[in-house]
Amino acid sequence: MKNEISFKLSGRYALFTDPITKVGGEKCTYHIPTYEALKGVLKSIYWKPTLIWHVDKVRVMKSIRTQTKGTKPLVWNGGNSLAIYTFLHDVEYQVKAHFEWNEHRPELEKDRIDGKHFSIAKRMLEKGGRQDIFLGTRDCQGYVEPCEYGEGDSPYDDLDELSFGMMFHGFDYPDETGTEEMHSRFWHAKMQHGEIQFPRPEDCDHRHFVRNMAAKAFDIDANMTHVEVLESQLEKPL
Repeated sequence: MKNEISFKLSGRYALFTDPITKVGGEKCTYHIPTYEALKGVLKSIYWKPTLIWHVDKVRVMKSIRTQTKGTKPLVWNGGNSLAIYTFLHDVEYQVKAHFEWNEHRPELEKDRIDGKHFSIAKRMLEKGGRQDIFLGTRDCQGYVEPCEYGEGDSPYDDLDELSFGMMFHGFDYPDETGTEEMHSRFWHAKMQHGEIQFPRPEDCDHRHFVRNMAAKAFDIDANMTHVEVLESQLEKPL
């Protein structure tokens, strides 16, 4: 598919939480990555407001294992508190995703140059991402590298289906929906033969209003670099 990339995502620990348990206190991870977490990884590889990343599917390449650890998170009034976090331990995934133009950003139409963004995205993936990669939280460092999706064996290849119940899918942001509201999405997650196929955001039936929100303003001539200029900057030696 055009503008499609696939990559291996791995790390020593991961913490994929829903919006409720992410705020504070004890945290317990989901057993599989959320759509929003994988979208965050894609944005760390390469992102501009001109485009929207869509996660198509993911393969679980290592057995799902959890590990509980004591942590000392920061508290609002200063200092640290004690908390128990349940992480995923020693994770590896194969991810397939693609990007589409953000039609809710007509002011950035001049930046929609076919092939340029895709070329930069592939180059940034080969370098391990344009920004640091995190697996659900900044406490969990992740690593990406290109891969051929479908290669290798998953420990769950022979498992017909495993359901994870109602899971957090992601957020609807104003710049991607055209409305000045933020919603959270949920879906009934399941894994079949080691693979999780994500529904598109608009196909999620369960939504919850979070708050009113306005999209950030971007101007191709003011506070954003045109893709051709960005490409030439990235080609310069360090």
